[in-house]
Amino acid sequence: MDIRNIKNWKEHPRVQELRLHLGDVKVKKTLRWIFEIAVTLVFAALTAVLMFQTVTMQESAMEPTVEVGDRFFMNRVIYKVSSPHRGDIIVFRTNASDDAALHIRRVIGLPGETVLIRDGKIYIDGEEYMESGEFPAVTNPGLAENGVSLKSDEYFVLGDNRNNSEDSRYSDIGLVKKKYIAGKLWFLCSPLEKAGFVRG
Repeated sequence: MDIRNIKNWKEHPRVQELRLHLGDVKVKKTLRWIFEIAVTLVFAALTAVLMFQTVTMQESAMEPTVEVGDRFFMNRVIYKVSSPHRGDIIVFRTNASDDAALHIRRVIGLPGETVLIRDGKIYIDGEEYMESGEFPAVTNPGLAENGVSLKSDEYFVLGDNRNNSEDSRYSDIGLVKKKYIAGKLWFLCSPLEKAGFVRG
């Protein structure tokens, strides 16, 4: 075998052709990888825009659970495919106007139920409602003093700051119709030291 041929194997036309082919394969793989990442990022961004919206707590009605200035991602899709559950923390408007203020409260009464507040306690269909959290006794039952019956699309909501909250006990808020519910609090994103998923 000719030593010169061994030394010059890199210049062999077939080797050159293979090198070009391998270069093309690497470029194609890199381009495909970049394209897949770009598509994933675009899809994630669109999903975030369509499914989630940021909302900031403007009132003290939910303290200490939610404090003024806390910023959240709200799940905008969940109640399009399901209904609110008792204990959910929802975001809603009091009317159909897009300019109407967003409010954050906890769902207490569900469609078809009767909510009564007496002697600081909440009764649902005549049964005392035993809440999982520690909330102060209600000193002002408001509209629920004699019982409030909910229609098939209405929810009774209360703020966790029970004695400093405008909620379904008062006509300014009243019963919340499902069509006015914007979404469910999903993730606390600010302040960072408190960041995490919201527990209903």
